[in-house]
Amino acid sequence: MEILSPEKIVDGFKVALGDGFIDSKIYQKEVAVKKNIFTSIWIHVKREAFRKAVEHICELQEYPHLAIISPSDRGDDVELIYHFTIYYGHHLQELSLGLRVDVPKSDLKIPTITDIIPGALFTERETQEMMGVEVVGIPDNRRLFLPDDFPEGIYPWRKDETGPEDMLRVLPGRQQKWQQVKE
Repeated sequence: MEILSPEKIVDGFKVALGDGFIDSKIYQKEVAVKKNIFTSIWIHVKREAFRKAVEHICELQEYPHLAIISPSDRGDDVELIYHFTIYYGHHLQELSLGLRVDVPKSDLKIPTITDIIPGALFTERETQEMMGVEVVGIPDNRRLFLPDDFPEGIYPWRKDETGPEDMLRVLPGRQQKWQQVKE
């Protein structure tokens, strides 16, 4: 496995994805007592290029580490950031790679990557359950955290009308931090 510079990694995504590539950023910072340089690369891709981008990551390192998917309700769409680590096990060469894809709420679907990275199953299930993003082709779509009697169509991490706002309650002995001001 050849270890590429962050700039060459970004260039590789541009070539592999063509017009499916949107943007990239490279961040570097000093860490620890010896002030080693830690690098983080952020790649933003179109949904149509998402699986190709994951396949490209697997070309950089045969078994990249996927830590988690971080979803965010951004109004008209849901942003998904897949947090990968590549070049782990190579002293001072490890890179953090965030793969970002925006999914419109009008078509809240993303393909599974479990056939490429089997360990993605749990974080894909969590994303479905908590954000309402349909992971197309997921081999097991059971809930992980919410009970079976939790209402369908309510997603705890959403900020819009499908969020659980009317289900929230203040625990006994606690003050509610926000109150509606009477006019």
